[in-house]
Amino acid sequence: MKLSLGPVLYYWTREALLDFYARIADSGVDIVYLGEVVCSRRHNLRLDDWLGLARDLSASGKQVVLSSQALIESESDLKALRRIAANGDFTVEANEMGAVRLLTGRVPFVAGPHLNIYNNETLAWFAELGANRFVLPLELSRDTLRELQAARPAGMQTEVFAYGRMPLAFSARCFTARHHDLPKDDCQFRCLEDADGLALQTRDKHPFLTLNGIQTQSALVYDLSDSIAELRDFGVDVLRLSPQSRNMMEIIESFRERCAGRPGAPLEGLRIAAPCNGYWHGVPGMEYRTSN
Repeated sequence: MKLSLGPVLYYWTREALLDFYARIADSGVDIVYLGEVVCSRRHNLRLDDWLGLARDLSASGKQVVLSSQALIESESDLKALRRIAANGDFTVEANEMGAVRLLTGRVPFVAGPHLNIYNNETLAWFAELGANRFVLPLELSRDTLRELQAARPAGMQTEVFAYGRMPLAFSARCFTARHHDLPKDDCQFRCLEDADGLALQTRDKHPFLTLNGIQTQSALVYDLSDSIAELRDFGVDVLRLSPQSRNMMEIIESFRERCAGRPGAPLEGLRIAAPCNGYWHGVPGMEYRTSN
């Protein structure tokens, strides 16, 4: 199995992003997803910067994929999407149907995790449109994956989100701005203050969700590191790791070792929150179960 690094879902400074990807160039991931998926107001790196990073990472031996925004809200968002779709050099991950429409019949693309591919009929349809890899929606279980794999179209690769805070939902409303009592159009880029999102707790002080601008994430870290052998048996081609602001190189190395059949370093102390894997086992997502 190959390892991929998903797009950075948080708003980091330009310096932090450039430093992060300079280290990723020497890391054990095979595939790197680049681009702004969450909010078009986050522009410390613009599309030309992402394309420059893509060329640098490609030169270092990484396969690069440009990720499209998951919620298109304006003409400027659409213009950027058209440029991504027509870049001519790098594969594109489509995260909403507008991107699929621009890519269909032109170039192969990756069907991202937000496209709701829940059954074999839908997967076959995306294959007809030109998808050559799909990312399993995070809320689906291993039993559903087994069914999808049994009838997977020829040439279709499967990628599974295996580590990171889960992206659960998007909204036109910016919850981070609202938390700071600011309007969305004058958010003052408060997301920069939360390198791994803004954690929410229940009234009983239990971890609940994470605010990340217009995106809502899980509070806990989805972790399938103990299920790698099972994922391999299912014929999964790629495991996706979602970036966090610290310990990412160590996490990549641990997964790389485990994918090679060796005992990787334990992830306790490296995660930014407690683990969960309930969706994988077909139970509530916040639960954590050992593989059996």
